[in-house]
Amino acid sequence: MDLQFTPKEQAYRDDVRAFLKDQLPSRIANKVKAGQRLSKADQQEWHAILNSRGWLANHWPEAYGGPGWSTVQKFIFDTECALAGGPRIVPFGVNMLGPVLIKYANAQQKAHWLPRILSGEDWWCQGYSEPGAGSDLASVKTTAVRVTDPGGDHYIVNGQKTWTTQGQHANMIFCLVRTDREAKAQSGISFLLMDMNSPGVDLRPIRTLDGDCEVNEVFFTNVKVPAENLVGEENKGWTYAKYLLTYERTGIAGVGFCIAALAKLKVIAARVLKNGKPLDQDPLFAARIARVDIDLENMKTTNLRVIAAAASGSAPGAESSMLKIRGTEIRQEILSLIRRAMGPYAIPFEEEAQYAGYAETPPGEPEAATAAAHYFNYRKLSIFGGSNEIQKNIISKMILGF
Repeated sequence: MDLQFTPKEQAYRDDVRAFLKDQLPSRIANKVKAGQRLSKADQQEWHAILNSRGWLANHWPEAYGGPGWSTVQKFIFDTECALAGGPRIVPFGVNMLGPVLIKYANAQQKAHWLPRILSGEDWWCQGYSEPGAGSDLASVKTTAVRVTDPGGDHYIVNGQKTWTTQGQHANMIFCLVRTDREAKAQSGISFLLMDMNSPGVDLRPIRTLDGDCEVNEVFFTNVKVPAENLVGEENKGWTYAKYLLTYERTGIAGVGFCIAALAKLKVIAARVLKNGKPLDQDPLFAARIARVDIDLENMKTTNLRVIAAAASGSAPGAESSMLKIRGTEIRQEILSLIRRAMGPYAIPFEEEAQYAGYAETPPGEPEAATAAAHYFNYRKLSIFGGSNEIQKNIISKMILGF
């Protein structure tokens, strides 16, 4: 199997690099590289730049506004973006809902919702997890009862969602709701699109350890949702949910983010001194960098194999679970080493230092202000998107036959 890029793919990579050099605002790239928080305006600006080039929904078919890229092209683009400091595209509308609508929505829904995702007119969040339904999504308790009154056909929704990422920015939410409480768990779930500004929707922020409110709780009290906002068939939402969670699994390892983070770690280790010598000359620390470097190279090779298989028509299986596990572990190890490199200067916490324009000079190295916050925040990597424990169960079933 040839894992080298073809001359055509190399030329495409050069085009991506030129685009990023010319079009990625340095103000935004500097925030990303410094680990500072992005505003909604920052994310909307990058969203609009990519959309104007036709590269925003890079895994959508051309008929719906996508560029028609291969899996290899998408891999190259994602990696080059991460290295250049490009922000992660907010995934809920473009990467999650869009593919579900393209496959399962009716013509009217596609014509209405897909252009609004691309334009940024609608900003989506995901209503999956509940206090009693995290990894076990089949246990959702939020209910939707269909009724007909003089106002037409609609659903009355009651319940709660939690860990709703960027819900504070969203005007729309796609939800898993229970429409048949008598059916088996997976059989009674539907996929519903809801306006966050509807009466009865109450969003409450969850403040995380670093002072941010990236995640939220959302409560629904007798919320009226038009029946035409049901995607696909009633009680078939579990099928659509699984499709959403498994779509585009070849990028689940986050290789580009790992490469960029490792490069940052090596720069830090060459600059920070320990006993008068650069930290990368300390045998123990250098060994840990070497170990994560080797692990990353192995993961890159595995990821390219999966991409090559996908390009020839094969669907990724247990390899996706392997990539998810290793990708999250590698990123967590790199963040751990960056925090360790800061030594005691990682202990003080100034929340304001996570924003651009912070005028104070934090003690120690420049990265010290955000090192601990990033380390603790990204412990979540091995939980969301299907926890690593669940991925190990998948591997044991698919490969070992347990």
